[in-house]
Amino acid sequence: MPRPTAAQLAYGSATVVVSTIAMLLLSQTSSGFGIAVISAAALALGLLVAVTVPLPRRRGRHAARPGSAAATPAPAPAPVPAHLPYEDTPTAARVPEPRTAAAEHPVHH
Repeated sequence: MPRPTAAQLAYGSATVVVSTIAMLLLSQTSSGFGIAVISAAALALGLLVAVTVPLPRRRGRHAARPGSAAATPAPAPAPVPAHLPYEDTPTAARVPEPRTAAAEHPVHH
């Protein structure tokens, strides 16, 4: 299991403290059993938050592996003479329409 990052520890700890205080104030419990249940629930919530904090992306020499698509540069487009009308230009020379983030990374449910 990887070690938690500083952000994971901070978010998890803050969640435990804030949720414990909020649940104790909202429930107005004074019994030992009620406090134990609220504390256990706050710890579980803090653990959930700490685990779901996104990890930072790697940079530097480990970012792209040799031979991957990110490591190889894209080929340069072919030059197009200025005197050709748009209909006669080769398909590779046309500028593609901008893509949205949803088109690049579809979400499957």
